[in-house]
Parts: sequence; structure tokens; C-alpha cells
Amino acid sequence: APEQPGAPAAIAGQRGGCGAAGGRMTDTRRRVKVYTLNEDRQWDDRGTGHVSSCYVERLKGMSLLVRAESDGSLLLESKINPNTAYQKQQDTLIVWSEAENYDLALSFQEKAGCDEIWEKICQVQGKDPSVDITQDLVDESEEERFDDMSSPGLELPSCELSRLEEIAELVASSLPSPLRREKLALALENEGYIKKLLEIFHVCEDLENIEGLHHLYEIIKGIFLLNRTALFEVMFSEECIMDVIGCLEYDPSLSQSRKHREFLTKTAKFKEVIPISDPELKQKIHQTYRVQYIQDMVLPTPSVFEENMLSTLHSFIFFNKVEIVGMLQEDEKFLTDLFAQLTDEATDEEKRQELVNFLKEFCAFSQTLQPQNRDAFFKTLSNMGILPALEVILGMDDAQVRSAATDIFSYLVEYNPSMVREFVMQEAQQNDDDILLINLIIEHMICDTDPELGGAVLLMGLLRTLVDPENMLATANKTEKTEFLGFFYKHCMHVLTAPLLANTTEDKPSKDDFQTAQLLALILELLTFCVEHHTYHIKNYIINKDILRRVLVLMASKHAFLALCALRFKRKIIGLKDEFYNRYIMKSFLFEPVVKAFLNNGSRYNLMNSAIIEMFEFIRVEDIKSLTAHVIENYWKALEDVDYVQTFKGLKLRFEQQRERQDNPKLDSMRSILRNHRYRRDARTLEDEEEMWFNTDEDDMEDGEAVVPPSDKPKNDEDIMDPISKFMERKKLKESEEKEVLLKTNLSGRQSPSFKLSFSSGTKSNLTSQSSASNLPGSPGSPGSPGSPGSPGSVSKSTSQMAAITTKGGLVGLVDYPDDDEEDDEDEDKEETLPLSKKAKLESS
Repeated sequence: APEQPGAPAAIAGQRGGCGAAGGRMTDTRRRVKVYTLNEDRQWDDRGTGHVSSCYVERLKGMSLLVRAESDGSLLLESKINPNTAYQKQQDTLIVWSEAENYDLALSFQEKAGCDEIWEKICQVQGKDPSVDITQDLVDESEEERFDDMSSPGLELPSCELSRLEEIAELVASSLPSPLRREKLALALENEGYIKKLLEIFHVCEDLENIEGLHHLYEIIKGIFLLNRTALFEVMFSEECIMDVIGCLEYDPSLSQSRKHREFLTKTAKFKEVIPISDPELKQKIHQTYRVQYIQDMVLPTPSVFEENMLSTLHSFIFFNKVEIVGMLQEDEKFLTDLFAQLTDEATDEEKRQELVNFLKEFCAFSQTLQPQNRDAFFKTLSNMGILPALEVILGMDDAQVRSAATDIFSYLVEYNPSMVREFVMQEAQQNDDDILLINLIIEHMICDTDPELGGAVLLMGLLRTLVDPENMLATANKTEKTEFLGFFYKHCMHVLTAPLLANTTEDKPSKDDFQTAQLLALILELLTFCVEHHTYHIKNYIINKDILRRVLVLMASKHAFLALCALRFKRKIIGLKDEFYNRYIMKSFLFEPVVKAFLNNGSRYNLMNSAIIEMFEFIRVEDIKSLTAHVIENYWKALEDVDYVQTFKGLKLRFEQQRERQDNPKLDSMRSILRNHRYRRDARTLEDEEEMWFNTDEDDMEDGEAVVPPSDKPKNDEDIMDPISKFMERKKLKESEEKEVLLKTNLSGRQSPSFKLSFSSGTKSNLTSQSSASNLPGSPGSPGSPGSPGSPGSVSKSTSQMAAITTKGGLVGLVDYPDDDEEDDEDEDKEETLPLSKKAKLESS
């Protein structure tokens, strides 16, 4: 039976008089665990409780009830059906199928309790309690049933060498019929037949009787397919198991016999890294390893069409593992010695490798435990100091040891990421950044030598789990998100981004081989995740370290997947519609690498082409005014001939509408007056808006970020005031343009890949005079930024206003608070959002 948790407790409210198991439930004989078999043929633990059997009026029959020992809730209520096949296994298990794909098991703490409930089941079904299965598993035809009923038992041939063929045929003929299979199993149990067969096996090997050995293979394989726990207990006993494996070496379909016993006795030697004093535990470990070997290596893989698919064998291994973990966990001396030797500097390399491999296997076995027992298991390991031990191991040179340590770390992160986060934050107070556990993980990810970066992908997934705010705890006293992210960006982020920054010092990636590109793509994937899920931490880091400009250098990579990763990173930033990010992008002219990549892509219709157009389309549809003005003023000359989509013409139209309103403030104010009269919001609308304000998600404020209303949202009143006739004319014009595009046979308006971007000298001088603090590479004030007086983006009011917002008093501000008059403008804009989005959809259709 699996390892049992805690001490038993009385169940409040338990019905009295429940058959054999009625009365108070403090008796450990009634204590059980309820298991269900999932789709992957794995047993899931449903809880621990006390079992009883009594008549349930609702089900109209005697039923099995299991109430949870924690709160008395009903874990199981199952009517004892007269036709259900119940099986008793390993003296403490009762297994049955409730429905076609729903198997249940009760694991008893004591054999006496199992026997008591088994007697109750047999009594209801009118069976003899001495049997291990109460019914046939599959209904047979009446004729077969009558034939089998006429012969009360199955008589086995005498166990002799000369009759092996006859025995093999009998076993093979019994397998298709559940009733005959049941009778065969009973005959094998009662007559000690298996041990006699194994004696003949020795005779056949001594005589080199290959034909007899082939028959024995078929017989033993057939016994496995009977799927019977009582037979497995005989076959897997210490005295029989190696002979059973020997029989399975002589597969008739193979030209040569396999050397399974030689492997198990000579190659796979059992190493006690820490001496195990309990002989029962040692025997159980040996047995489990050998049975697992039989299942994985010796027996042929069962077909999905086979009836039982060796499910009982699988269950036998599962419950053995549960027992082993429980027995080891209770042995405090064993675990203390294990961790003491792991962290001892005097421990030699080979010994440490054995200890790590043992610990890895120990953690793997723990996956069979039920949730509350797994809690106790990992808490025990944490108290023993598993995380400091892993830190020592990860600092070693041996790649195999580091790999095993990584697997152990993955078990810990997947089980309880908060435990790992708490450890690394405490550790940071005592150690340098270089030797922090999380930084060691990042370094192993960066230095993965596998050409496919299999280890790096695993480690990146673990890092993602650790920095994911969704699994971080928040209590009244502290917020794990604020604390851990503050720690991560201070102590670890520079280690993660080091390869990215080292590779993007020039206009092109300095290393552009496949493995480097894969690594940078992984790093970008995590940074993109941070942009989406973290707030001011990642924003400060990107703007202060000029990360986006360095990322966009990768747009020049020869690897399309890496260039697309860089583009996805920028698209995620733009998708936030955050004006602080937008000002940074405009100030450093960070659309230049994107437009260059678009032009270099030529007339190819591929993912790069679509992704770039989608980014500009997002800016147009969402009407991000500052970016619209920036793109048209600086890149219109490069994009004006792109007419196979209406995105860039739509951006130009947006820009012209903005400029028209700025040039005609009187018209703007008149529309405001009209709007205030014609579109006056009623009291309910105002109340709804206030309610939305107070219900705003506070995630953005969780990191301590100030919530600032956007300061630069000029109005687009044309969308509201434009007469229907004008709109219809523009729609007809656009439809005719689209028809002309479809009739063209080639794309003559595309630029050649060598097209050079240019910026207006007016814009350049204006921005430079506004901000002398900008010395970022690629900014307009730096060498290498081209200028062209012929660009349509000459000095305009919108440009100077944009620059004024970006800089105040000659200093670049990370957070600029808008003036009061800009906040007043914001209220006027709110009601325009709906008509504007409707029009945007019409224009892009």
C-alpha cells in the first residue's frame, strides 16, 4: 500500500450502523486512500479517509462510503453492484471499474480492513471471499458460459519437460476468454505451478533445449497477460524473479537470446551511496528496479488493442514506488547523511555524482505521492538544505552532475516556485551576484553546448516560471511580486541580457551563427514575456539601458526567426500604448531598422512583410497619434509608394487630420461646443465612467508605478463631424484604388533593397536643439544619421510640440507628468473613442 500520511482522526457526522465498518472511525483498519486511474493510465490520489459499508436509500443498495479524515466530506459513494468485477491485490488493495473508462482503487492501511470490506463485497455478490476477483471482466456468450459452468475448474497438465508444448497451448487458448483466464490463474496459484515451471527452466538451460525454452517464454509471457497480482507476487519474489527474466530471454521471434540477467547482475550494479539499514526497504528497491526493467525492456510493448495492457503490472510498480519514498522519507539519519556528504568539500567527484543521481531518482519517485504527501516531501528536502546543495553542485565542472542538478531544480521550481524565490532573495544578502543560484542557472543556459540548446530551453522555461507574476503570492504584509522583481532586475537581469548586449554593439550582429541566434531568440522570448507581465521594472530597464535599440540590431540577422523575435519584442512594447515607451522610440528613431528591414525584404510576400505591416496597421487602427506623426514625418518618403495595402495611406490621412485640427483651433473649439450640446453625456454615463475608473485593474500599480493619464491625445473630431456624403465618396475612391491594385501584374512601386532612408534636416536640427542630453547611438544627434532637405517631414508644429513633451528644461525625463490643461483635454477625448474605432474598422476593411 502507498505511504500513509499523519495520524488518523475521527470523522464528525459519520452515519452509524454501516454494516461491518460502522461505528467510530478511529480504527486504522478502516483507513484508506482513494485512487482513480487517469487517461494516461496513471493512478491519481483523491484523498485519505475512512471506509464504511451500509445501505444507501438513494442508490437502493449496499454501498461503499469513504469520508475524508480532514473534514468529513464524502470522497466516495459507490454502490456494490452485483455484476461489477472487484479485484483484491497485494492484500491491501481493492480495484474495480465504475464505468467503461473510470477505474477506482481503495488502498487500505491494514490488511485486516481490506479483508473486512472484501467480505462485505463478496457477501453482496454471493461470492466466496477466498477469491481475488468476484466477476468475469467481459461478458461471454451464453454457450461459452454454459460450457465453462459445466467444468468447475481448470485442470493443468502435470508440470513436465515433455508437456511444455501442451501447457503453452493451454495458456494461449485461455487468454481470450475471461472465465478461462480466471480459472487458469486460480489453478496456477493453488498448485505452486510457477515454481515448478522455473525448475524445468533450469533443466532446459542445462540441456540447451531451445525448443523447451521457447515454450517457457510463451508460458511466462501468457502468465503476465493474466494481469494477476497474486501471480506477480510469486514471480517477483527474491527467489523467482531472475529465473522469470531468464525465461523471457528466449523469445522465439529472435535469432539470438537476450542477455537480460547478465545486464542486471553485472552491468546494473546496485550502489548504496548511503548505506540502507532497513532490509525490507533494500529488497523493495531491488524488486522495483527489476520489475520496471521487465516492463520497459523485456516484455514487448502492449498494443492499445490489447485488453488489459498490463495495467496490474503498472499498478504494482506505482505502489512500490510510493512505499519506497515513504520509507526513505521517514529515515532521518539517511537524509541527514545524504545532504551532509553532498555539501562536504571533502567528498570526491565520483561519490558526489552518485549522490546527485540518487537524489534525482528520489525526486522522480516523489511524483507518485499524493499532493499533501508531496508537500511534506519537498518541505523535508528544503529543511535539509537542498537548494544550497544544488548551488554547490551547479558550480562543479562535471557536465553530468550539473545536468542531474538541473533536473532536480526543475522539480523544485515546478512544485513550489515561491520556495525557490524566497531562498535566492535571502541568499543575495550574503553572497555576490556571480554565485547566486539563479545566476548560475542563467549561466548554464547561456553556455549550453548542445547544438539544439535542449538544456537552455528547459532552463528558460524554469526562469519564466520564476518571474511569472501569476504564481507569486500576495499577503497583507508583503507582495512577492514587488520584492522578487526588484531583486531580479537588480541582481540577475544584467546576466541574462549580457549575450544580447555583447552581440549588438555594431549595426549588425557580431556573431550570427545558428546556435547564437537560437540563444538570443530564447533571451528575447523571456524579455518579451517581461514586457507583457512586468510594469515599471522592465520599462526602466529598457529605457535606461537602451535595450530596444540593441534588440533591433538583430533585425539585420540572416536568420529570419531571430529578426522576427526582435520585431515581436518591439510590437509587444507598442501594443502597450505607453507614452513613455513611445517617446523613447521617437527620440532614438527606432523605426529606422524596421523600415530598412521592410525595404530590404523587397517584393517578397512572407512573414516578415506581414508582421511589419501589421505593426503599422496597429498604430493606425489604435490611432497612436505621437507614433503616427513620427512615422509620417520621417519615413513617408520611403513608404508612400507601397500601395498594395492601404495601411500607409491611412496613416498619412490620420496625420493630416491631426495637423488640420492643430492648425484650426477655432474649428476645434467650435466642434467642442457642438459636441457638448449635441452629445451631452447623461448622469448615468458619468457614473459608469467613474465606476470604470475605480474598478481599473490595480496590477499596474502593484509595483509602485504612478498611474499617469496619457498627456498627448489630440482629438479626431473629423470622425464624428464628417458628413456621410464625404465618407461615401472616400469609400468609393478607396474601392476603385483597390481594384486597380488587383489588376496590376507586377509591383512596380516597390523600392529596391539598396534604398537609403533619409530624415529632414529641419527635424534633425529642431530635436537636437531641444535635447542636448541625448547621446544615444542612432539618435538624430549622433554621427551617421542621414539628412535630406527634400523630405516631407520638415519642421512642423507637431514635431516641435512632440519634442517639447519629450524634454523639459533640456533634461530627458523618464516620467513626465502632464500639465493641467492637457488633463482637461483628456476628458473631451473620452467620448470620441467609440466612433473613432468604428471608423478605423471601416477604413481597414
